[in-house]
Amino acid sequence: MSAALEETPVSYEDLADIEKEFDDVETEIIRQQIALTKPLYERRSKTTSQIPNFWPLVLEQAPPDIDQYIQPSDSALLLSSLLSISVSHFEAESKTSGGDPRSVSVTWEFAPNDYFHDEKLEKKFWYRRARDGWCGLVSEPVDIKWKEGRDLTGGLLGLVCKAWEVEQKSLDTNSKSNGKAKKGGLTPEQKILKRKIENTGMGGLSFFAWFGFIGRKVSEEETASNAEEDQDDEEDEEDIDMSLEIFPDGDDLAISITEDLWPGAIKYFTQAQEQDALSDADFESDDEEEEGGDANAAEDSDQSEGENENRPKKKQRSS
Repeated sequence: MSAALEETPVSYEDLADIEKEFDDVETEIIRQQIALTKPLYERRSKTTSQIPNFWPLVLEQAPPDIDQYIQPSDSALLLSSLLSISVSHFEAESKTSGGDPRSVSVTWEFAPNDYFHDEKLEKKFWYRRARDGWCGLVSEPVDIKWKEGRDLTGGLLGLVCKAWEVEQKSLDTNSKSNGKAKKGGLTPEQKILKRKIENTGMGGLSFFAWFGFIGRKVSEEETASNAEEDQDDEEDEEDIDMSLEIFPDGDDLAISITEDLWPGAIKYFTQAQEQDALSDADFESDDEEEEGGDANAAEDSDQSEGENENRPKKKQRSS
């Protein structure tokens, strides 16, 4: 198969160029779609803000790709305190950056609650392309100001944020000194995080651990660059990154939220209303059956008493 191109005037570069043009067209379609739908989303947000519990009801009907990550404790918080969800294609909407329209941010607004002090949590995802050909969403951890004893992530999110902060300071220092980030082992903060992850049952971890997702560490400069780097070094770094990830499927969840839940919010809200209507109908039906059962029982009882009255009485034995 490798000899197939050798016998033709077509090169791998020719195919790559065509593939890139397809990608450019797809990107432009997304950009146009964002521009056309923005007024509609603004109108929808204005309308749904007048509907009590709109977004909690939407989440109740969330597809399995999202619902599987929401634990009972998360649900109690989200259903009681969530005010709104909004999605922004912040790079495409910026008047200065002209960035990739596939970069997205998800903003969650909350009423005062018993779990954290934040009124708004925003999680940003940048669309990046690595030198090895990988492309996808990357992010930065978002800290949550938990109230005493109410951290649903068990301290993991805080450790991720601390390790990230130390790493970024180190990268800035190395960049200023020699223009390169220092490669080496884990920092003390990363070692603490790694031990915590290894000692924690990651199954059933809170939905809010999603705010700690980072993904592959691909910079904007690398995305724009065609430079090559040692493949083994990149694979080693990727392995280290994954060992420190508390929410490995964070990019998949972001895609499900931004490409399914967000555009389909009215559909899911309608399903929730229909579900409630069915539940009410079932409840009324059960009540009617119980009432009917009671009435039938009373009728049977009256009929039985009437039969007893009409039944010939035993003659009393004379003494």
